[in-house]
Amino acid sequence: MPAEPLRMDLSKIAPDAYRHFLQLEGLIMQHVDRKLLHLLKLRASQINGCAYCIAMHTDEALHDGEPVERLTLLDAWEESTLYSEKERAAFAWIEEVTLIADSGASKPAFDALKAHFNDDEIAWLTLAAVQINAWNRIAISSRAQYDRAMFARAPSTEKAAEPA
Repeated sequence: MPAEPLRMDLSKIAPDAYRHFLQLEGLIMQHVDRKLLHLLKLRASQINGCAYCIAMHTDEALHDGEPVERLTLLDAWEESTLYSEKERAAFAWIEEVTLIADSGASKPAFDALKAHFNDDEIAWLTLAAVQINAWNRIAISSRAQYDRAMFARAPSTEKAAEPA
C-alpha cells in the first residue's frame, strides 16, 4: 500500500514553534548520553508505531556505532542480556512516560532511575521522553515519510560517549 502524501508540514506552517522544538532537541542532546538517547527515542517510537522515527533513530544509532543486535532486540529489552541495569531503568521510564495513561509514571519506575541517574539527569530523561512522544505525534499525524538521503551525513569523527 503506497504511503499517504504529507498532510501538513509544520516546519512551514508554524516555523517558530517548529524552531523551538528543534532547540529543545538540541538541549536534550547536550544532557543525555547520545547512544542512550538513540535507544530511548527508538523504543518510544516502537511503542507509538512511528515509522518515520523508527527509521530515523535506527539510522542514527547505526551511524553512531550501536550494534544491530541491540537495536533488533530493543523491543524485548526486558528478556535480553544486552542491556545494562542503567539502560533498563531508562527503558522502563521511557515506556511509562510514553504510556502514561496506563502507567501513571509509577513510583517503582521512577525510583529505579535514582540508582543510576541524578535529579538533573532524570529531568533530562523525562524531557527526552516528552520530546520524542511529541515528534512521534507530529510525524504520524502529518504522515511524514523518512528519507534517508535527506539526512545523509559524513561519518562521525567525534569520540563515542561511554556506554550507559
